[in-house]
Amino acid sequence: MPERPPATVKPRVVKGFRDILPHQAAARRRVIETIRAAFERYGFVPLDTPAVEYVDALLGLGEEGSKNLFRFTSPDGEEIALRYDLTVPLARVVAQYRDLPRPFRRYQVSPVWRADKPDPGRFREFVQFDIDSVGVPTVLADAEIVMAMDEALCALRLDFRVRYSSRKLLNSILRWAGVPEGRSMDTMRVLDKFDKIGLEDLLRELGPGRTDASGDRIRGLGLPDPAVMKLREFYETHAVTDRAPGGGLDALTRLFEAVPGSGEAVAELGEMERYLRIAKIPPARVGLDTSLARGLDYYTGLIFEATLNDLPRFGAIFGGGRYDGLVSRFGEEAVPATGASIGVDRLVAAMEELGRVPKGWAVARVMMTVMDPERMPDYLALTREVREAGIPAEIYLGDAKSLKKQFAYADRMGIPVVLIAGSNEFEAGTVSIKDLSEGRRGSEEAATRDAWVKQRSGQQTVSRSEMIPVLKRLLEVA
Repeated sequence: MPERPPATVKPRVVKGFRDILPHQAAARRRVIETIRAAFERYGFVPLDTPAVEYVDALLGLGEEGSKNLFRFTSPDGEEIALRYDLTVPLARVVAQYRDLPRPFRRYQVSPVWRADKPDPGRFREFVQFDIDSVGVPTVLADAEIVMAMDEALCALRLDFRVRYSSRKLLNSILRWAGVPEGRSMDTMRVLDKFDKIGLEDLLRELGPGRTDASGDRIRGLGLPDPAVMKLREFYETHAVTDRAPGGGLDALTRLFEAVPGSGEAVAELGEMERYLRIAKIPPARVGLDTSLARGLDYYTGLIFEATLNDLPRFGAIFGGGRYDGLVSRFGEEAVPATGASIGVDRLVAAMEELGRVPKGWAVARVMMTVMDPERMPDYLALTREVREAGIPAEIYLGDAKSLKKQFAYADRMGIPVVLIAGSNEFEAGTVSIKDLSEGRRGSEEAATRDAWVKQRSGQQTVSRSEMIPVLKRLLEVA
């Protein structure tokens, strides 16, 4: 009796996840390689860790780590979970491998998973690119993280702003405002929303609560009214931000002179500023912003994040800070550490919206068209010659006979240059090279079709010996 055919399965993606199509994957790879090159110029070395960790390693680091884990039981019956960031695995590695050199300066680019509510542009699986210095207590380590951030974003040719502040300064602000000791972390998580919701909604969330744009009720922290009013005073009068400059570090010193720990915080911020000026990074790109909070519980010192000036609604695309207590969770040794993370997928999505991601899917830079299938060995020989010159190339494998349709395929794929050869070219030892981008410009500029045909826009015929040099020149500007 014949087997029954399997039931048809509807093609679909699990909620909160997505497929990365070739053009997106290519854009992601270009972004990653650009960032990697910037980090390696600073001497950071690569590290990879497993996708899963024991649950106890990931718990106890605040709400983000505890509530958003993909948890399951291993085949050995052990409680494990997918990592939700790359910092906790790094702390585990440093504690586990005691012979690692100190300082240990590493980068890692890997997917992470968070089981939170998916929103447009927000997924449960995404790629992060982290950079960290472990074993260095000095502010210079923090400054080098910020410098590397700045260099990576400049290399991507983005218009951005990096802001920095201090968790120690935030602690001083909360003590100055009279926030109850046990409510500090909850308060910081709300303060981290300042850029997203604005001051008035932030103050409501610190107090009685608020209703968001969708009509949902958000429960407030219920802080005492005097504490909320002091925080309003700080944001309106004393905060050092682009929107409301509060007089700089000297003014903060005077404001918090009676608050324990504030002197150390202000001194570290001043040291950071000196290093950035020595590095000749302009304040327009990197500057102090004391309204910056960052909500993760494990930050202990300087904090920093980057946003895009053209797309502020995307929020932070790069952020981090000092986390001196994290490694000690895995042992008794206190190890200072600082670092930052780029949300690669969020960054690529922003670049797509800004039109900074090349269209098309192709890796190939040249396509060999096929005019006469009988001469396939000759086309293969031409394509091989291009590849041996180090130029990615593909031969057209479709069934379209017309060059117009083959050009259309190359154009859709994003292949900038095509080769054309028929019997006449092979007999003469020549090949025609067509620059599709130049052809598009020519067709737009030509007044009539006859003029376009006459100028053969973007196309030239050269000898075989000239083919590779001409291709390299074209591809330098393609």
